[in-house]
Amino acid sequence: PFIKAPSNLEGYVGDVGFDPLGFSDYFDMKWLREAEIKHGRSSMLATVGFVAQQYLTLPGYEHVDDSNLAPTVVGASAMLQIVMWMGVLEFWTNKGNVTMETMFSDPDRVPGDLGFDPMGLAVGKSQEEKDAMALKEIKNGRLAMLAIGGMIHHNWVTGDALF
Repeated sequence: PFIKAPSNLEGYVGDVGFDPLGFSDYFDMKWLREAEIKHGRSSMLATVGFVAQQYLTLPGYEHVDDSNLAPTVVGASAMLQIVMWMGVLEFWTNKGNVTMETMFSDPDRVPGDLGFDPMGLAVGKSQEEKDAMALKEIKNGRLAMLAIGGMIHHNWVTGDALF
């Protein structure tokens, strides 16, 4: 009520008029939305992995109750492989345009749309239905970003496993 709603957010799915630091005034809104979607997708996967790690163990690896310690079991090489392949994937999906200045040089590129729909979930859907699913993804991603932060910090503060 006391902060002016930012005009750059209008027209984007999930706009609730909240940008207290004014990032949308200084950065490309498409780039900000792309970052939000990518971080949300990563966080949704991370929350599932964080919980699953407590109950499942890959063959050949030692089980640890604290999910924060799981990367120490597989070692640095496995973790660096993940980072490297995510970089390759980022480069490949953006056709080499990975900087904030060049990522959206194609005006038709939609943030978060990788053109990957092997099950055909978007086929035959109206724009309203697609926007409703995009809103669900953004809201679940926002929740997952908070959730994974809470789970990690729970383990750090208490020194115990999540469950």
